[in-house]
Amino acid sequence: MKKLLILILIMISHTSFSESDIEKERNLIKKERTDLAIGWRDNLGYELPQAGSYKLFDVRKSGDGKVLLPNGDLDSLHNLMDNKITLLSFIYSNCTDTNGCPLATSVFYKIQEKLKKNKKILSKLKMISLSFDPKFDTPEVMALYGKGLSYIDADWDFLTTKSYNDLNPILDDYDQPVIRKYKNDGSYDGVESHLLRVYLIDDKKFIRNVYNVDFLHPDLLINDIKTLLLDNE
Repeated sequence: MKKLLILILIMISHTSFSESDIEKERNLIKKERTDLAIGWRDNLGYELPQAGSYKLFDVRKSGDGKVLLPNGDLDSLHNLMDNKITLLSFIYSNCTDTNGCPLATSVFYKIQEKLKKNKKILSKLKMISLSFDPKFDTPEVMALYGKGLSYIDADWDFLTTKSYNDLNPILDDYDQPVIRKYKNDGSYDGVESHLLRVYLIDDKKFIRNVYNVDFLHPDLLINDIKTLLLDNE
């Protein structure tokens, strides 16, 4: 079942860099691509501290920007966060790196699955999957990507942007590295690679945690979400 989920997610699935920058990013990405990530496991493998027994401090203010909804309407990232606790991931639909976009999508799916009987928490959670490949990931493509993934009670948006001019400032604000491919004639040819990052953003739009492939597990994220909710009580 787990292998099937991975296969399904793979199937549906900014600025310019100098040569040295690109090589550094490639090396970082290689380090993250080892064995199957913990997010694919059912069990985290260790006991988490009780929710609310620890603090998640502000990392920085989250970035805003213009985004496109699956129906093609223009909106802003901050407006869509809707004063909820938000999980934000950057993906692209044809990513084939098992520990990349398919992992982020799988973890989001598992989070809503684990919270489906806890509608109080689910109602206060927003999940956003934002493409960093607007040329290929049109609103229609993102609608297709998200079809069947989001539960009725879950608030999960699959977004893209109108252009790289709209996308690049967002990537810069979130410090999200992505390496793009170009043909010999200089024309864009898709995403080559990226670092997996998922951002936990509170209801005041401050980033409170950033997860990489080594810490991206639904149980850990749910624990942090509960901790933020307890902070608000």
